[in-house]
Amino acid sequence: MIRHTELLSEILEPVGRCLTVEAARELLAVRAPESVQERMREFAMKSTAGTLTDDERAEYDSLVSAGNVVAILQAKARRLLSQSSEA
Repeated sequence: MIRHTELLSEILEPVGRCLTVEAARELLAVRAPESVQERMREFAMKSTAGTLTDDERAEYDSLVSAGNVVAILQAKARRLLSQSSEA
């Protein structure tokens, strides 16, 4: 998973370079809707119990990947805001 995250970060680097301070602040406020968060909790419990269906596993994997993209972009936003406050 670490390599996957590193690759995503590398792919998203140009997006990070395009961020403005305002866009970075907006990006940090992004949260999944409660319905999606609840679905993720359900999938996590089923995964732990070993009861996820193949379709649920595919959906869970997609949601995790989407969450990783958002987390990486938010890390880039935090870095930009940190650097802009130092300037």
